[in-house]
Parts: sequence; structure tokens; C-alpha cells
Amino acid sequence: MSNELIINSTQDGERIALLQDKRLVEYHFDKNDTNYSVGDIFLGTVKKVMPGLNAAFIDIGYTKDAFLHYHDLGENIKTLNKYVKTVQTQKNASAKLTQIKFEPEIDKLGKMADVLKKGQQILVQIVKEPISTKGPRLSCEISLAGRYLVLVPFSNTVSVSKKIVSKEERTRLKRLISSIKPENFGVIIRTVAEGREVAELDKDLRGMLATWEEGIATLKTAKERDKVIGELGRSSSMLRDILNESFDSIVVDDPKLHDEIKTYIETIAPDKLKILKHYTGKVKTFEHFNIEKQLKSLFGKTVSIPGGGYLVIEHTEALHVIDVNSGNKSNSETDQEATALNVNLTAAKEVARQLRLRDLGGIIVVDFIDMKSAENRQKVQDVVKEEMKKDRSKYTVLPISKFGLMQITRQRVRPEQNIVTGEVCPTCGGSGKISASILVTDDIDQTIEDLLTRQNQKNITLYVHPFLHAYYTKGLISRQRKWFLKHFKWVNVMKDTSLGLTDFKVMDEHGDEIELRSSYSEVNGLQDRAVEGE
Repeated sequence: MSNELIINSTQDGERIALLQDKRLVEYHFDKNDTNYSVGDIFLGTVKKVMPGLNAAFIDIGYTKDAFLHYHDLGENIKTLNKYVKTVQTQKNASAKLTQIKFEPEIDKLGKMADVLKKGQQILVQIVKEPISTKGPRLSCEISLAGRYLVLVPFSNTVSVSKKIVSKEERTRLKRLISSIKPENFGVIIRTVAEGREVAELDKDLRGMLATWEEGIATLKTAKERDKVIGELGRSSSMLRDILNESFDSIVVDDPKLHDEIKTYIETIAPDKLKILKHYTGKVKTFEHFNIEKQLKSLFGKTVSIPGGGYLVIEHTEALHVIDVNSGNKSNSETDQEATALNVNLTAAKEVARQLRLRDLGGIIVVDFIDMKSAENRQKVQDVVKEEMKKDRSKYTVLPISKFGLMQITRQRVRPEQNIVTGEVCPTCGGSGKISASILVTDDIDQTIEDLLTRQNQKNITLYVHPFLHAYYTKGLISRQRKWFLKHFKWVNVMKDTSLGLTDFKVMDEHGDEIELRSSYSEVNGLQDRAVEGE
């Protein structure tokens, strides 16, 4: 199975697509304007203690105060608070924890008011980004993620990922890490550490220790709301978590981001530098890799599945509901049970893919087509579990009930991905009044004429719907060639499936969009006013 990571840089942020065998399985949009990502560590201030919730609201600079529950304080919160105070008051305080004296652990069934007071400064880490009307979710159990290990200050525990099943390998890794880890730092050994040598693990550990030391240096002069340690960008964190032998291509279209990722890959996996590529083609990145079309077809309310069936995905306040329908598949099998099984098996794979793709979290209820056979229900459940193994989020899959319902819970740490796939009619603008759509070609011709003659533009690129692309480029003497024969200037005409049939845009030679007077919309407006008798 081939894995490709495509990163498209836009003005608002980076669009990140993970392809497996050319099929889109994960999509992320890393916005430039966000300052609150999972893994970021802040110096917060306790704004309010809520005894009824056994929690506190912490100010870290977000518009809504962040939420910290008592169970997320960690057993050694008193030690953490004492250390933070020491770092802020003593200039020579060390980032090493060898000399630190642990305070008594807090009671697991204790009260928040006994630990935190209003106005107190506290070191917190974001474990869930702001979602909907809620602020970030916080934890005081600080951890720093590396490629093979997770470093946990104020702990001495060494634990191994449950996905490493070999007893010998678990023992080997525990022994290695116990011999190299510093005192009073715990370590969680990640799944990708399986089979790795001590040199690689030690390098990863030293990198995280350096990050911790930099953060403590920042903490010495930090003020409330300041970010002490920042998590990697979304693209780099994805590479850290999923980059493995099966990756055969990483494509970036922004030169600056390409250099950043190149530097990061040199640090974590120098042998993978050869698969990093800088895309410089004229066609849009997502258009070139057929991602734009997949986004439009996969994020709607209804999603088609191979064989004629389809899913209907609904979101409510409490949960997500996915309904499986057979569509025209019902005539392709000999009996109802066989039809239901085949459709459900296909749908099971698509359901697992949709959960990753949209980053759906919380409770998900899947309504499969009813099957009488318990054996068939087990087959569908096995497929869902097998496909969900590729998911990096924590999840639980329950057996299919006698009503054909499967319940899935999936960890949600970021807002779900949502792409608007319904489009306002480009001809009527949503008014329901249709003007002659053929007028768009007149508008384009007039615009190109104006740009080439009056504004003396050169090397311009016209982006249009694929239907209009064919209209302008096909034929022995196409309309594109006629422009050249008339003005002796070549106009590049490119497809853009994100545009409506009567939408278009023009880019100059530097790749910047040229602001246009929409004569087409003006004509529509005149026609509408004429019809309404204005």
C-alpha cells in the first residue's frame, strides 16, 4: 500500500491530504490564525474554581476560559506547582529534575478547591482544541511527544505501547529506556519504536530533553497566558507520527514550508529525504493529484460506496448517525441476506474511512442493513475493527445489536473537518431566477480582451470549469488559439473543478488573482430588474 502526503499552502493555512493508493483517507486544514493546538503548553491563571464540577476554568488567552478537571491534574500536581514557582523565583533553577523532592500525591477522590486557588498560576497542556462553543480542554500531566518516545516529567514510570505484543521486544525496550532515561522523567515507548536500536531511541530522547530545557528557560521570564512550549505544526506532527517505510511521496508546493519539512525530516529520518518533493506545476496542487474532486464527493451528506450502495451521514448535538443503504445493489444478489452482507461489508470499510477523513468524534451510531445471521454480523464487525486499526485516534467498537446498530466511540481532540459541498447556483445566485448561462463566454471574452489590450497584461492564466475548458481549448483552431492570433499573447486556460459552471478567475504572471468587474453579474442584475419592472 502506497502512502502519499500532499501539502497545499494557501493564504489561510495549509491543507494536508493523506492518500493511500491514491484514495483520500485523511484531510486536515492547519489554519494560520490559530494559536491553540493539541500539545501546546501554557502558563495559565486560575480564573474560577467550580466545586460542583470538581474542575477549574483557566485563562490561557483564548476567548473562552479553558477547562481543567480534577482527574486531569495528575498525581504530582503539587510537585509541578512547586517546581514552576521555583523556576520563576530562582534564576539558577535547573531544567533537570534530579534534585527535585516530590511532594505527597493528591487524593484521587479529592476536591479541586483543595489544590488550586483563584489567581494561582499553573502550567497546563492542551489535550483538546476549542470545539464549537467550548474552550480548550487542559491537563497538568505534561508530556512531550517524540518520534519513538513520549517524555513525561515528574514521573519515573517506563511503559510500552499495547500495540507492541512481543513479550521479548517489550522487555528489551523497557530495559534500554530504563538505562538511558534521566531521573524523575517517565517515558512512554511508542509503537514505531519496535525493533529500533538504542542510538535512535537515545537521539529522540535527547531531542525531547532539549525541548524541555528550552521551555523551562522560557518559563523563567514568562507572563500569564504565554506559550511555554509549542507543539509542531500539523504537517510536521503528522510526519512524526505516521512516517514509516510505506511512505513513498511527500509533496509540498510552498518553498518555505518545503525547507522546514526538509530540515525536520533530516532530524527524524534522513533516509526519507529522497521522497520529499517540491511541486512547481502550473495546475493547482490538489487539482493535479485529483484531491479536489474527492473532497467534493466525500464530504457531502450522502456518500456513494462501490457497488451501488450509499451512506447518509447526519450530525446531532449528542452523536453522529450513519445510515447504510443498498441503493441499486439490491438486484445483484440471489437473496436478501447475501445482498445485506455484501453492502454492509463494503459500507464498513467506507465508515472507517469517513471517521478518519472527517475526524468525527464522540459517539457514532451506524445503522447497517438488517442481517439475520449472527455470523454475518460478526463478519461486518471484524471488517470495521480491521479497518479502524489504521486510525491513530483512540476508539472503541461495540458489537452489532439485534437491531443492526453498531456503536463506536472515537476520541476527538480537534473540531471535525467540514467542507461545504452544496453550491449556490452560479447562474441565479440562489434566487431561483435563471438567466442565459451562455452569456458567461461573452463575459470571459470581454474580460480577456480588456486585459490584453487596455491593461496590456502578459502571461495571464484563465481558470474555468472543465466544461468551459473544453470549449476554449478543443478544436483545430480553438478560441484560445484565436486569442493568440489576434493579440499575439498566449493565454493559459486551466481546469478548476472547484469553480461553478459560470464562474471564472484570472491570474497574472506572478500567480496573483486579478480583480475583475463582473459584467456577467451586471447583465444578470439588469435582466432581473427588467423582469421585475424596476
